[in-house]
Amino acid sequence: MKRKIAFIICAALLAGFLGAKTGFSLHQSIVASVFCLSILGVLVFWELRLSFVFFGAGVLLLTRAIDLENLLKFASLDVILFLIGMMILVGMLNEAGLFFWAVTRLLSIKGITGKKLFLLLMGISAVSSGLMGEVASIIIMARIVIVISDFFEMDPIPLLIPTVLATNIGSSGTVLGNPIGVLIAARAGLTFEDFLIQALPITVIVLIMTIIVLLFWFRKYIRALNDKLISLGKNKMFLSLISIPADRKVKIGALIFVLTLIAIALHRRFELLFGLEENTLLLMLPIFSAGIVMLYRRDKARHYVEKEVEWFSILFFLFLFAQAGVIKYSGISDVFANKLIANIGMQPGPLSALMLYSSGLLSSVLDNTVVVASYIPIVQSLGALHVSMKPLWWAVLFGACYGGNITVIGSTANIVAADILEKQLNKKINFFVWLKIGLVVGIFSMTIAFALILLFNV
Repeated sequence: MKRKIAFIICAALLAGFLGAKTGFSLHQSIVASVFCLSILGVLVFWELRLSFVFFGAGVLLLTRAIDLENLLKFASLDVILFLIGMMILVGMLNEAGLFFWAVTRLLSIKGITGKKLFLLLMGISAVSSGLMGEVASIIIMARIVIVISDFFEMDPIPLLIPTVLATNIGSSGTVLGNPIGVLIAARAGLTFEDFLIQALPITVIVLIMTIIVLLFWFRKYIRALNDKLISLGKNKMFLSLISIPADRKVKIGALIFVLTLIAIALHRRFELLFGLEENTLLLMLPIFSAGIVMLYRRDKARHYVEKEVEWFSILFFLFLFAQAGVIKYSGISDVFANKLIANIGMQPGPLSALMLYSSGLLSSVLDNTVVVASYIPIVQSLGALHVSMKPLWWAVLFGACYGGNITVIGSTANIVAADILEKQLNKKINFFVWLKIGLVVGIFSMTIAFALILLFNV
């Protein structure tokens, strides 16, 4: 542990020293050192990540790198409130049993085969991720995969990895799919419609191409799964194990959620109609719907707030966003932007490639939220230099989402799925087993996304 701490401190000091050599002022060098110390601490001691972002924010205030007013401004409370509202909504749906009910309806399709089951699980994972967020989706899907694998007495890992890969890809299709999507939408002024028009088509194409790769990669496992289904004949026994009837709670919960999604999808129209500030409804509708949920389920209101909202993650995001904002406030991102323009030029194509692949590769070893929070000030500074920002925002989104598939630690969904597997079955996913398919899918999907960004002039 002492060696790790020494490494973090030395790396932070080196970041400040190199910054000074490349044109940073003393003030900017201090900010770079503190930010590096905080982020490296998060990565090396992941379980203590909240401690490091608290510490980093305190040091930035004490060294006058930023004042309290601007630190709170950069904390992105709009995004935080959005996430809290969505967590309460998803918690209500999960508690009502909607998702298990929906899956059992799909699995009751006549003539289910190993390939169909494999495709259904990936499709459901991608769609549910886009609708409710990658973490909520994978919590549900990982449990379903474990139930299926246990029933058929098969290794769950070859079924769990594709499910997680599809979850991460699906999360790029809508503004709801990933905290980084919400953050980018809020900072770039992108609407729900923008995501549907620009991001969703690319996500669908990438998902289809990825499924083709995964069907080939796991073909032996799919054949074995198909043999199990054939030997069982009808799968009524399996359905009865996980089947949950669609009771009144499920129907009302689904209605509230669907109406919320429709309102979010049309938020820009309503904002123009009522003269509201851009993205006001996008960010506040989940809070409004969460209020309705807590009125409807008064007996569960405290449970939803205390148990379903991941407060540890919420606080981590809040202080991480605040520290990333200091990069912009101090002018460090402007220095980076000028260096990029000097070396690459102002063409969106090369800049998009750099943003997409670098954010993707970084997301394979860092949590993608950390990466995007760090990239946002740089993109904003490039915009101030009159570079077209829209392709850069999409490049960062796709790079972070798809690059997170490369390793088992690249995305929050990956970590959650591995944790559920270990807790329930005491099984661990080998780092290199994941890396083999993750690297192929990650690079392949990022390349397709980049080609489509250029082709469609996104």
